Amino acid sequence: MTATVREPVRPVVPEAAPRRLRTGLLFGLLVAGIVAVSLVSAASGQFGIPVGEVAGSVLHWLGLDWATPPADRFAEATLWQVRFPRVLMALLVGGVLGVGGALMQGLFGNPLAEPAVVGVSSGAAVGACLSIVSGWTFLGAFTTPGLAFATGLVTAVVVYLLSRSRGRTEVVTLLLTGIAVNAVAGAVIALLMFLGDQAAREQIVFWQLGSLASARWQAVWTITPVAAVAVVVAVALSRRLDLLALGDRQARHLGVDVERLRQVTIVVVALAVSAAVSYSGIIAFVGLVVPHLLRMVLGPGHRVLVPASLLGGALLLAAADLLARTAVEHADLPIGILTGLIGGPFFFWLLLRTRRQSGGWA
Repeated sequence: MTATVREPVRPVVPEAAPRRLRTGLLFGLLVAGIVAVSLVSAASGQFGIPVGEVAGSVLHWLGLDWATPPADRFAEATLWQVRFPRVLMALLVGGVLGVGGALMQGLFGNPLAEPAVVGVSSGAAVGACLSIVSGWTFLGAFTTPGLAFATGLVTAVVVYLLSRSRGRTEVVTLLLTGIAVNAVAGAVIALLMFLGDQAAREQIVFWQLGSLASARWQAVWTITPVAAVAVVVAVALSRRLDLLALGDRQARHLGVDVERLRQVTIVVVALAVSAAVSYSGIIAFVGLVVPHLLRMVLGPGHRVLVPASLLGGALLLAAADLLARTAVEHADLPIGILTGLIGGPFFFWLLLRTRRQSGGWA
């Protein structure tokens, strides 16, 4: 009797290859978009510089001798003293807001969540407004962003502590506490605007709308290490956030310390977003729009979603900043206006989509 030799059965995963291809293509498009938008943004302005000269300046700085920087010294100085810091600041702030949104949505299991729900942005605004109205300069040029960073971080910690009960933090309680603290912060900002003079009011309004006009290398080097640490920690938390999506009880059974995960996530988001908005002002909806759109394409896995949100947020804010500088001649629009015009309709669409899927309002 002849024995029949059976070949080993190989598991068939029909979606694995297309998913990897889709992921690789999306990351490639995001990187290409960032490079293209950054070059065009650095070249655009009241003093136009050809894109080729912008690229040549960067390549020459990287040590490629064959690259030719702009022959005009004024153009070269404009690039390196004004435009490159602003472009990099847009990429950093947008990336931080994108990662913060991905973490908040994963933590709350809610596509409508963003960093503002824990009071980071409104708390930072209180500190900045207090500095502007009081005229404090004890930290020199770092006074306003320093106070914004400190109050944004303190506000997030206060929201977290107020939402704890019996050693645990319920998501609904955290969201409601964040709403209440945001309302109080808004009232404090309104009071400071009432107490300030006309110049202070104009500065507060402009800061609340968000702007990258004051971006310089000093600010870039200040934010970069905070953003880098936040991204590394966010990637390290990815697997536990995926398990948290199964529910608190199931995540605990799988070895996840849910309360510690919430603590670390909120602290990371508070640190990174406070550092970002302390220089850029309040920029809404980036942390809401970017992670949700990317989740629709890539799926819910945070190991891919977090770095994709970093690139997507950077691309969105760089493009919005380019539009803010070029949409109106001889004017620099507050970037928060543009992100609000984009994010507001998207938020409304997201609400309608969520209601249709759930069969009504929760």
